[in-house]
Amino acid sequence: MKQVILSPGEKVHIIHRRLFEHDPHRHFVGTVEAYDAGVLRVTGHVYSVDPLTFQFVRRADPRTRIVSAASGEVIINVLPASVKLDKVRYKQEANVLRVTDGSEWHLDISEVTWR
Repeated sequence: MKQVILSPGEKVHIIHRRLFEHDPHRHFVGTVEAYDAGVLRVTGHVYSVDPLTFQFVRRADPRTRIVSAASGEVIINVLPASVKLDKVRYKQEANVLRVTDGSEWHLDISEVTWR
């Protein structure tokens, strides 16, 4: 029996690994449209760090991306169905960087160096 890793409609937070120290910080938050053989098609928004304020900023235009889950170049977090993607923001609390939608839910991403 084939187990499905990701299903259409699931919400994901994707961190693009930086290959070099000065590579930009890029994250993607969106909804899975399709998944097959380790490749997913997702639609959502890119978040990148503003180099002046060191704050994550959401790009206004939605994007559809094809991402290889097996490439080793991304970290994919599956988000709860209750997360409101249009409300997602990044919040710095002490030494912790969290992704939140303003509800009780948050995703601690402090283990990923972002500064």
